[in-house]
Amino acid sequence: MKGTHEGSPVFEKGSWVSGDFHGDRWQLRIMAALADSFSAAGQHVWEEHILAEVSVANLISACVLLTAAVVWYVMSRARPVYLLDFHVYKPRDELKMSRAAFLQHTRGCKGFTPESITFQEKMVAKGGLGDETYLPDAVHAEPPCPTLAMARAEAEMVMFESVRQVLAACGVSARQVDILIVNCSLFNPTPSLASMIVNHFRMRPSIVTYNLSGMGCSAGLIAIGLAQELLQRYPRARAVVVSTENITQNWYFGNERSMLIPNCLFRVGGAGCLLSNRLADSWRAKYELSHVVRTHMGAQDASYGCVFQREDAQGQVGVHLSKELMAIAGYSLKANITTLGPLVLPASEQLTFLAYLFARKVLGVRCKAYLPDFSLAFEHFCIHTGGRGVLDELEKQLKLTPEAMAPSRAALHRYGNVSSSSIWYVLAQIETTQGVKRGDRVWQIAFGSGFKCNSAVWKARRTITSQHEAWLDRPHPGYPATPMVYA
Repeated sequence: MKGTHEGSPVFEKGSWVSGDFHGDRWQLRIMAALADSFSAAGQHVWEEHILAEVSVANLISACVLLTAAVVWYVMSRARPVYLLDFHVYKPRDELKMSRAAFLQHTRGCKGFTPESITFQEKMVAKGGLGDETYLPDAVHAEPPCPTLAMARAEAEMVMFESVRQVLAACGVSARQVDILIVNCSLFNPTPSLASMIVNHFRMRPSIVTYNLSGMGCSAGLIAIGLAQELLQRYPRARAVVVSTENITQNWYFGNERSMLIPNCLFRVGGAGCLLSNRLADSWRAKYELSHVVRTHMGAQDASYGCVFQREDAQGQVGVHLSKELMAIAGYSLKANITTLGPLVLPASEQLTFLAYLFARKVLGVRCKAYLPDFSLAFEHFCIHTGGRGVLDELEKQLKLTPEAMAPSRAALHRYGNVSSSSIWYVLAQIETTQGVKRGDRVWQIAFGSGFKCNSAVWKARRTITSQHEAWLDRPHPGYPATPMVYA
């Protein structure tokens, strides 16, 4: 065969490709065109496939990011804290002690000098307490019996009834309580007061408990603040807060005047509150907690020592109240409302206050101290019933009306200084005698050793006309409007 070599492939004319690559070139062009067509079509399909996969991936990523953002928002935002209800303890009638009976009992106690008895007579006359306050069995005894067993009995009497009543009012069993906080400043047995409640009500083992001690008359709002923080941590939880003070082992039998004042003011009392962050509880809640503002002036020696438990020269233990107490209370109040004001005052009042600060601090203008009008921020005021002097000072500092002060004065007159639970007696008086309208704002403010000034702001979620047993015998909303007539 001409033109061929042995071992070389043979290409015949007329085949798809001729041996010399010059025959039938149109067939090559067709093949190339077909190849290009298939290649373009394949590339297009591939691109569509890639785009589809990318679109699905982007969609999935966007959904994941959106879900994460929603979860982060829900988890990071503050859970609302609701106050379902509260109960203030009313002791049995046998524990009532009139002012005359108190002075007679004091004269019968060994150890009090005539000067100390005269001083207590003056304090009782002008302290603002009435004739139906309560003292524990240990103080009623002759002679007084301030034993540990009697102190436990007093604590059980107040705490158990307060918890039982508030749980019953809300239809909640003790085993449905997730958090328990008890505050009592001067009585701290082992096991703790919180453990006493857990044992008595057979609460479940997983309950979270706290026992606050030594924090004075403002500890009730510290306990509320702690409950608020815990309810941010634990979802779908309920918390019981118990505030009380124990009189039995803290009666002073010495003759130092600054330590005799508590004998004339402090009386038996306590309160139990049920709080929740459950959405299912919101419809029946009385109030929603808006703010808790705490001020601690303990860095200053005068503030730290103005309320101080110690021994007198004869070794008798009592609580010393310094002469500077009212001035320190006023100073701590100003510090507290400086923080609270921007949170609650209307814009017009804040602008006026800023103008005052600018004139005084920047321009150096000497002008009278400006106090915001808190009646524009609150409809109800619950002030710690520390004594008539405390209420007088607060009325002057805050420029409150006698009507705004009447519930606090009534609580002091009827129950005395019941320490950290006093603000709840005031609120119970308001609910029973005046009622609280939906949307009303309530300001609770209390003072305590350390020295501390604490505030809580509540907003009513519904109209409230609860009839508290502790106030059913005092129907008039302003009773007594001016207890200072006893001075």
